[in-house]
Amino acid sequence: MFDKQQRKLKRSAKLISVLSKYGFKDLLARMNVGNKPAEISADSEEIISKGTVYERIRLALEELGPTFVKLGQTFSNREDLIPPELIQELQKLQDKVDQIQMNVAEILENEFDISVSEHFSEIQEKPLATASIAQVYKAILTDGTPVILKIKKPDVQKIIEDDLLLIKDLEKLISSYSEIGEKLNLKQAISTFEKSLLEEVSLINEKENILQFRRNFKNSKETYVPQVFEEFSNNNILCMEFIDGIKVTDKATLLDNSISPVNVSEAGLRLFVSQILDYGFFHADPHAGNILVKKDGKVVFIDFGAVGKIPPNDKEILENLIVSFVAKNPHKIVRYLKKMAVSYQIPDERRFEGDVEDILEFVHSTSLKEIDPHAVMNKMKDVLKDNRLYMPDYFYLLFKGIGLIEGVGRTINPDLDVVKSLHPYTKKIFAKKISPQNILKTGMDKMMNFTDNVDEIPRELRSVLQKLDENKFTVTSEIKNIEKTNQLIKSSIINLILAMILGANIIATAIVFVSESGPKVGEMSLVAVLGFMFSVILVIIILLRISRK
Repeated sequence: MFDKQQRKLKRSAKLISVLSKYGFKDLLARMNVGNKPAEISADSEEIISKGTVYERIRLALEELGPTFVKLGQTFSNREDLIPPELIQELQKLQDKVDQIQMNVAEILENEFDISVSEHFSEIQEKPLATASIAQVYKAILTDGTPVILKIKKPDVQKIIEDDLLLIKDLEKLISSYSEIGEKLNLKQAISTFEKSLLEEVSLINEKENILQFRRNFKNSKETYVPQVFEEFSNNNILCMEFIDGIKVTDKATLLDNSISPVNVSEAGLRLFVSQILDYGFFHADPHAGNILVKKDGKVVFIDFGAVGKIPPNDKEILENLIVSFVAKNPHKIVRYLKKMAVSYQIPDERRFEGDVEDILEFVHSTSLKEIDPHAVMNKMKDVLKDNRLYMPDYFYLLFKGIGLIEGVGRTINPDLDVVKSLHPYTKKIFAKKISPQNILKTGMDKMMNFTDNVDEIPRELRSVLQKLDENKFTVTSEIKNIEKTNQLIKSSIINLILAMILGANIIATAIVFVSESGPKVGEMSLVAVLGFMFSVILVIIILLRISRK
């Protein structure tokens, strides 16, 4: 506990120094740091005088280190929270990472209690890559299999945890002294960032992500997911298959290996859409450095530290959203966006629907090849921001991922058609919606909802209905025409039962009609024809009963 406090104090001193350097004296004063203002050096005065407040925020984040850089990078996709000028600065953030010396063999022996020479024939001393959280080394197993060893940097977990405590303190400060923090729901945004970063720093989590992707795409002819060697993997080390691939944007090398860049771009986009719509589990950072192409043309995604996960219910809403988009139905799009949102405070429903309709007109009036997905996504983000819809985290990861994968694809195939890549999935969604299984499921769900609603009728009301049925219902005041009232209630209940039978019959008839089973009358199923006739008779009976009463 004492050690943790010492670390936090040390990082707090660093934070105070950096904030002072970049001219955030007001913030320091509100933090009650010291009895006198921090001294400003000549270099700091020059930075403050020349740089805008947004530039100074970006420079301060870079100097504060990896956790704060990742915070800025995360918020660079949140146009709904922060001003465009700050977005532009945050998008310039780059990790300034220094390579550190690691004794890989010693680390492996300590982590797994093994003799390295018995399992590895070679381990390269120089890392292939260095990131803020880990360094990557190439090695060869004794059976000749080339592997990658991703090794977490020492103390990185402690540094990140300490920085997260500071970031949460800053959030409380901003929310306490400014309405902006409360208005932008910064507490929720910081909480989401914390969860995402702790997942990314966990190599066990990354291992599980890779295994999930391998299960999802085990039969795919367009992609390959690297194998994980679990016996040499834990929370500090990840051992996985080395992929000898071509960088996805290296068009010349692709052509030299008789690989079509056009096919690669289309396959990459299809795979990303499949991750979203088929599995609800997608790579959250598909930039060019995280995509390779094998010599057989298969696309390989690497670095699975950050992924997006769509809950099953939201996945269904997303499918409905796509169907409504294709059908040009702004009313339903608004409805499904509200269903998907974490919270919303829409000032004007009609204006919101009009904004969505404007986007639909823009998309459907533009040639498919001329559509700029970035422009469409930016318009959509503006609409969400203007109408105060706060969407779940995966929604913003989707926007970011689609933008990245589309940018990679356009680099090697300028004629890449994003909308065309969605067509097979829209057809698949439509087919799923009208399938007998889905119709039956939907009918059953509605019946269950009806049953649940009946169960939720207050106990007092059920008691009244029971007494009425048993002729024990008494009223202290005089009610005229009580017999007619009783008849009306009984008639309404019968109408309700007939309507339920009609609904169930329509669903059953639709299932039989689609399945085309049983004896035929011409080209139609006899059972479906009888079911249709029975539905017509029920409709006539219900209408006659209603009109008569």
